Amino acid sequence: MLKDRQFWMVACGLSLAFLVFLLAGHPGFREERVVMFLAINIMAGTLVYYIRLAQRGEDFYLRTIPGLKAVEEAVGRSTEMGKPVLYVPGIMDMDQVETVAGVIILGHVAKMTARYETSLNVPVSRSIVMKAGREIVRESYTMEGRPDLFQDDMVHYLTDDQFAYAAGVNGIMVREKPAACLYMGKFYAESLILAETGNSIGAIQIAGTASQAQIPFFVTACDYTLIGEEFFAASAYLSQKPELLGGLKGQDMLKAFVTAVILLALSLRVFNDLGWIGWNVIDFLTVQ
Repeated sequence: MLKDRQFWMVACGLSLAFLVFLLAGHPGFREERVVMFLAINIMAGTLVYYIRLAQRGEDFYLRTIPGLKAVEEAVGRSTEMGKPVLYVPGIMDMDQVETVAGVIILGHVAKMTARYETSLNVPVSRSIVMKAGREIVRESYTMEGRPDLFQDDMVHYLTDDQFAYAAGVNGIMVREKPAACLYMGKFYAESLILAETGNSIGAIQIAGTASQAQIPFFVTACDYTLIGEEFFAASAYLSQKPELLGGLKGQDMLKAFVTAVILLALSLRVFNDLGWIGWNVIDFLTVQ
């Protein structure tokens, strides 16, 4: 606890000293950026604070996400039926945050398939995604004590072409008839093609994406859909790692704070237009 207090005292002291130096009118800084400086400090401090709280064992409430709870059910169903799990990490490369989130979730799914000794099939459309997927699946199988079950062809490359990839995945579905199909990543027009094929073979389907145009298709054709924030929170929800839980809590608090500031600024602007107050908060908060 003493170290935490010392950390926050030093952090606050440095921030205050820098703010005083900034407000002193030093030619190396711009005074109109004070609001941005304060916002960055508040955001960084909030995230660090909640991460440290989580690392100290603070219990944070996470809303139950049905789609994530259904992942283990889907793997269990595949195990009982003796059929593989098909995992599709989207069609984009690792420079997309949705692909990164999908590969992280793949690691948790791989732990379940290793635990239950269930076949896992991960067709990808990018070579770098294939390499990253293989490494994270290998690590998951090793952590579960079953490195002997891992095979390189669990994660395999099909093609970079969008609809050729969709056709290849559909062929895998029709031939192998997986009991569970998971779509986690960045998708475009192929989303409905994949989901319709999975629905036709009777597989339980769970999708997750932040692509707004594809969410309606997944909601229609899949059993469960992770929408936007739920998809990005999946890694924290599944792993229960303190740093991820703390970061998620900090982000929620920042969103609440920003929402409150927007409502306050809007109210003050209305009051200013009505002549109830004599200054304009919008001009004060605007960063030049």
